Amino acid sequence: MPVPLDAIRAIHNAFRNDMAEVDKTASAAAHGRGDSALVLKRYKFFNEGLVWHAVAEEKFVFPAMEKVAPLVSQPYEQDHRGLDSLYERLGAAIDSNDLIETARTTAASKFHLDIHLFKEDSHLYRILSEKIPLPEQAAIIGNMAHEVPQQRYGEFATWLITFTGFEDRENMTRIWLQFLPSPAFAAIAGLIRTASGSDWVKLTERVPELKLAVKSQSA
Repeated sequence: MPVPLDAIRAIHNAFRNDMAEVDKTASAAAHGRGDSALVLKRYKFFNEGLVWHAVAEEKFVFPAMEKVAPLVSQPYEQDHRGLDSLYERLGAAIDSNDLIETARTTAASKFHLDIHLFKEDSHLYRILSEKIPLPEQAAIIGNMAHEVPQQRYGEFATWLITFTGFEDRENMTRIWLQFLPSPAFAAIAGLIRTASGSDWVKLTERVPELKLAVKSQSA
């Protein structure tokens, strides 16, 4: 059974996987192989998701950490500002159609993001897991989820399922099943079906409620 912080791990893995794809495509375009336009356009949504996540951490995770481990969160907030700066730099490169600068900036963004997420997973969230009781962890994760605009949550959920592996997909499905009301889970189940591809059958075997939710939507 997943714990609340498994949602953070899934989101972090989605960021890693999406950023790797963006960087790979930008590098290929800089070397004259392929068109990076569609992937780099998607980067705008990637950054929106990153901002929602960072704001949620600053509003809910960092204050909770301050109570049990003062000053630990401060360097992570500085990392967020660095990622903001790189996004602005990448936007300028894309707008000027500078493929070399775009590739350089996506490489820097990937490097910075990978280190930041590794530190959060192995340090920040490890302390949170050890020092803060599970019910409070669940409340923090619930509050973080509300930072995604309601009208964009379907888009966010689709992105999350698309850029994660089976274990994260199953964990997120179980977390949504546990915390969402039935109509909301039914809507998410339809998105999972579309985004999970060949994992769908195995997911329904592991979480039978998925099939029931999809049927209830079409009934």
